[in-house]
Amino acid sequence: MASKRDYYEVLGVSKNATDDELKKAYRKLAKKYHPDANPDNKANAEAKFKEVNEAYENLSDPQKRRMYDQFGHDGPQGFGGAGGPFGGQGGYYSYSSSDFGDFGDLGDIFSSFFGGGFGGGRTSSRRQTGPRKGADLNLGIEITFEQAFLGVEKEIIITRNESCDTCHGSGAKPGTSKMECTMCHGTGQVTQVQNTILGQMQTKRTCTVCHGTGEIIKEPCERCQGKGTVRKQPKIKVKIPAGIDDNQTVVLRGEGESGEKGGPQGDLYITVKIKRHSIYTRKGNQVWCEVPITITQATLGAELEIPMVDGTKEKYKIPDGTQTGTKFTIRNKGFKSVNTSNIGDFIFTVTVQTPKRLTKEQRELLMQLAKTMNEQPPVKKRGLFG
Repeated sequence: MASKRDYYEVLGVSKNATDDELKKAYRKLAKKYHPDANPDNKANAEAKFKEVNEAYENLSDPQKRRMYDQFGHDGPQGFGGAGGPFGGQGGYYSYSSSDFGDFGDLGDIFSSFFGGGFGGGRTSSRRQTGPRKGADLNLGIEITFEQAFLGVEKEIIITRNESCDTCHGSGAKPGTSKMECTMCHGTGQVTQVQNTILGQMQTKRTCTVCHGTGEIIKEPCERCQGKGTVRKQPKIKVKIPAGIDDNQTVVLRGEGESGEKGGPQGDLYITVKIKRHSIYTRKGNQVWCEVPITITQATLGAELEIPMVDGTKEKYKIPDGTQTGTKFTIRNKGFKSVNTSNIGDFIFTVTVQTPKRLTKEQRELLMQLAKTMNEQPPVKKRGLFG
């Protein structure tokens, strides 16, 4: 299977393009590749038109654009589909942007931006009355530093509209059905003709009887009052992958609001917030911390046991004469990368601690040491003591 082209390349814009630049580029290309404008090469034009629409739909949405810039087409490696470790329907970190449903009549898509297609004067009534995807939901979740390092599965409670289990989303009382609106004849729009000095002018407006749905309900469902949806609070499990960073987003496909007229459910966007740790800090995929050592350990050298984020300990030998602020690195003990196989390092800085209270014996020993060192710190260049 051929790889997808970069969305910015498809639209012919830079990665720093503004919303206005994106829209301008989209309109130009949509006109160029609309199938009605290419009767001699409809198949190729339709493919190009879909590619342009997909690119614009992703880059015009700030949330989707941010994720695309971060992870590309396939999302973080291993989390993009059913085959990954967090796969299954609505797999986590699934950033595929091609799943926008059937394009249907391409003129309907075009008319939403330009007021009509080519050669047909189509209206957007089909878009209004056909299946529509449910709204996306946004949620924040807080996890610990260790959970971000190791990964964790969380159970969360969300509030969303779900299809009514009594009328199965129709909004009509069981045993009855919706009827076509007699005012707009199912189009969702009514045409108004006005006489002006220039002649008759026709305008279209949303039908006030069916509110643009093209249907009316004579006997509404008692459970949902004709809405077709009810408010529920389901429990959902979400898998947070190891290595996730602060303010990154996990996407659960199909866990948003219920769709309309048989349309798919929306998606659930979960933004992860990581609590500050009292010992460790994170820089990219590196873990940093300070390790206190004694004067004797710094002077004579020592083998230290360094506590890792996962609860294990790593032995590390520091050399004699180690100074405060010296940095040491333990390879491949940092954060995993969500979208690559890279693993960061664990870096610790030693801090030499001066004892505040000494026994008489300890004080005498230090005084003897001071005499052997002439009570002055060693210097290499002329300075305060040189």
